[in-house]
Formats: sequence, C-alpha cells, structure tokens
Amino acid sequence: MDRTQHLSYATEAIISADKLAIAAERAARSESHKTAPLAAAGALWADIARAHAAIATALADDTTTED
Repeated sequence: MDRTQHLSYATEAIISADKLAIAAERAARSESHKTAPLAAAGALWADIARAHAAIATALADDTTTED
C-alpha cells in the first residue's frame, strides 16, 4: 500500500467513526442499550484512522529526493 491508499483508508475510517459517534450520541439520549457497542465501534474506527494516518506520515518521511 502506498501513502495515498493509507490516507484514503484513514478518511473512510474517520467517516465511519463520525457516523458511529452520532449514532451513539443519539442512542445515549434515548437511553438505548446500544450506546456502548456503538461507542466502542466508533472508537475502533478512530483507532484505525489514526493507524493509517500514522503509516501515511511515516511513508511521507521515508521518501527522499536525490539531487
């Protein structure tokens, strides 16, 4: 995987985390039993986004140009 692919996966994961956070907030307001699982899934997607972003950053730092 290259840097662009990792950034794309990070973006997709952020979107998923955001959607789950909204769903968890909505569930919490209605005192639903689904709040904790939704929040946990959102946290997992946020971790995945951070991991892909970190890899993309490392790949960017790893590239050197020769003059």
